[in-house]
Amino acid sequence: MTLRELSIYYKLHERLERNRQMLSSLYATAGLGAQEITGMPHAPGVSDQVSSLLIEIEDLKERISHLESECAQEKKILERYIATIEDDQTRMVFRLRFVHCMTWPQVAKAIGGRNTANSVKLICHRYLNPKS
Repeated sequence: MTLRELSIYYKLHERLERNRQMLSSLYATAGLGAQEITGMPHAPGVSDQVSSLLIEIEDLKERISHLESECAQEKKILERYIATIEDDQTRMVFRLRFVHCMTWPQVAKAIGGRNTANSVKLICHRYLNPKS
């Protein structure tokens, strides 16, 4: 498996989280932008901001659902591959980075010892390219 293939889940997960944050913002905006009841008639042709936001919310929820399905499929592929790694430390580096979507410094800290972001990154690259 290549680094690019391993990173598919990582990137999908990032997109999913960004979409979830946008959804949360849209919900907040729709709640804050609710119509004020004044008893005054509304002019024809004035758009309803809440209705527009609800359309965006439904569209975003659909995209999130699709991303969740993609993530689940990619995660299964990733976990099957990582399970084949015999070395415990290497397997843990791969799980933390690619399944738990940690940054290299976070992986190094979780592994402990004298590991640095560069050292855990090298573990990954050496495993993927043993002849280098």
